[in-house]
Amino acid sequence: MKSFINSLYKNQDLFYKVFLFLLTTFIIVYMFPKGGKFKYEIPKGKPWQYENLYAPFDFAILKAPDELAAEKEEINKTHVPYYDYNAEVVSQVEASLDEQFVRIFPDTLTRRENMRLQDFIQNTFEEIYDAGVLQEIVPLSPDQLVYLREGNEVTEVTYKSIIKQNQLRDFLNRKIDKAQLQNYREELIGLFFDSVKSNVTYNEALTQSDLESRYNQISYTRGNVERGTIIVAKGEVVEGDKLQVLNSLKAEYESQVWSEANYNWVIVGYTLLVFLALLMLMLFIRKYRYDIFQNNIKVTFIFFNVTLMVLLTVLVIRFNVAYVYVVPLCVLPLTIKGFFDSRLGLFTHVITVLLLGFIVPDSYEYMFLQIIAGIVTILTVSELYKRANLFITVGQITLVYIVSYFAFTIIQEGSIYEVEPETFLMFLLGGLATLFVQPLIYAYEKIFGLISDMSLLELSDTNSKLLKELSDKAPGTFHHSLNVANLAEAAANEINANAMLVRVGALYHDIGKMRNPTYFTENQTTSVNSHDELSPKESAEIIIEHVINGIEVAKKRNLPDRVIDFIRTHHGTTTVYYFLKKAMENDQHVNEDDYRYPGPMPFSKETAILMMCDSVEAASRSIKEPTANMIDEFVERIINKQMEDGQFLNSNITFMEIQQVKKVLKRKLKNIYHLRIEYPE
Repeated sequence: MKSFINSLYKNQDLFYKVFLFLLTTFIIVYMFPKGGKFKYEIPKGKPWQYENLYAPFDFAILKAPDELAAEKEEINKTHVPYYDYNAEVVSQVEASLDEQFVRIFPDTLTRRENMRLQDFIQNTFEEIYDAGVLQEIVPLSPDQLVYLREGNEVTEVTYKSIIKQNQLRDFLNRKIDKAQLQNYREELIGLFFDSVKSNVTYNEALTQSDLESRYNQISYTRGNVERGTIIVAKGEVVEGDKLQVLNSLKAEYESQVWSEANYNWVIVGYTLLVFLALLMLMLFIRKYRYDIFQNNIKVTFIFFNVTLMVLLTVLVIRFNVAYVYVVPLCVLPLTIKGFFDSRLGLFTHVITVLLLGFIVPDSYEYMFLQIIAGIVTILTVSELYKRANLFITVGQITLVYIVSYFAFTIIQEGSIYEVEPETFLMFLLGGLATLFVQPLIYAYEKIFGLISDMSLLELSDTNSKLLKELSDKAPGTFHHSLNVANLAEAAANEINANAMLVRVGALYHDIGKMRNPTYFTENQTTSVNSHDELSPKESAEIIIEHVINGIEVAKKRNLPDRVIDFIRTHHGTTTVYYFLKKAMENDQHVNEDDYRYPGPMPFSKETAILMMCDSVEAASRSIKEPTANMIDEFVERIINKQMEDGQFLNSNITFMEIQQVKKVLKRKLKNIYHLRIEYPE
């Protein structure tokens, strides 16, 4: 039992990766639709490349979308809308007309005129409310039939028979002229305008319910295909009815209810395929990015992003498959490249697209578009922290989507008139959504403790609070850090290391010297040396403490761990050689470990570059009258000594790359000292 626990403890990283791998596989398979997958690609307008296809079971032929749309349009044209007729309003208006008549017309009217006016008002009132008065205007043709519902009774009338409020004045004028009551025109119009109210309203709920009921009566199929019937022969062009029959077979195959046994086999199939795809990603990371493979947080980050893209795509497909291209899939390679490198970003993107090919319609077209867009993303984004570059990349991604979709549509339809402009809008929205990568990277930095080029650019600003404090308290150290940063950046560019990262590391590697700045020669402005009053061991302790102090300051100021690594490793496990020799002159039994930096040794190209540049730049200040040969020998001696001490054994830097760094340092130092080649006399 104890040995098992020890084994578990020693291999905890491996067990975690296995758990992460299996968990990701489970989540992705769980999100996938569990229906069958039609095993043929339907080549619209092209010859059938497979063997003769026979119907595996009885199925109905689905109507094409344009057929269904035409039937719905016909229903819309012939559909009769519903209106409600309110009889209570009619009674109120009739009572109001009687009151208004007494108020408007004087008692001096003759009995004949009085009767004539009252008959006109009653007849006009009945004619107005025969079909009712409608306030809102609906764009219907005058002869359109409508249902007028009063209580439980429904009558059918024409739309023009319902008087609209804006037509009331013209209607009254015609009636007054016909009755020859022009002398009373103003009074009659005023009377009706003060009394008449709309009593007909559009019943949207009932109309829509009736419309949906008629939609539901539409048959979505036309005919059946019996089992064993040949659907398409090899070499036959897939178009027209054959295309619709194939699409019907595909829809039936993917929507049929599976037995428990079939369902389980589908799950097994999906699991194996997802397992293989993720295994390829894991093996790629292990073989070509072993430093990432060793870091559980980085591996988790990569698998989390793959799962997130699959989740977003599945959610969009379930909502509306037409919006599948709105998912900003190119955020994935952008993010991976922003934190790691292009090769890993592209490989991760391709694996993710392969996974999504299981669930998207037109999988070949989708995968082609997404892989091409991912390649363009990787090739065009060189400096993600520059906003202009990101906008240019988004524009190029959108253009690639549009051109590829346009080409596919021409191939499939044989005409440019079948291109759907709405799809271009989807590509544009997907491109705009890609701009979300910048706040996403910021969030990932906080969640996973990673660092991107955008954060490195911010940290490289010499006007930052911490670097300003360094320049105030230890100006010599600040100047030394700037020189080291320039040397390290040039060396990193030479061997294709992360130049931005090593520059930032160089700027902050000596911030621990702010605690005791005068104990370091670059900050001593007088002839008084603080070490003269200390023993060699005490002096060495103060010198060594600047590494520990630097780590404390960096953590207090929330510097990223990758920057803190440069503070920890820039002296590796070397000794404070000057004070060690001085101690050995006084005492032959000196413990070298008392004069040794705590380490660790550099464990990456970037930290190795910083160690070389820091040592060379610091030691170069002791050269009194430098010559080209002297600098060459000087650089060789310092770096060779570090190699002999095994300081670069843990870093993945090669001998050839070390030689390239030496050449850069020699050239840069000669430029600093303005040296020329020494010609023989």
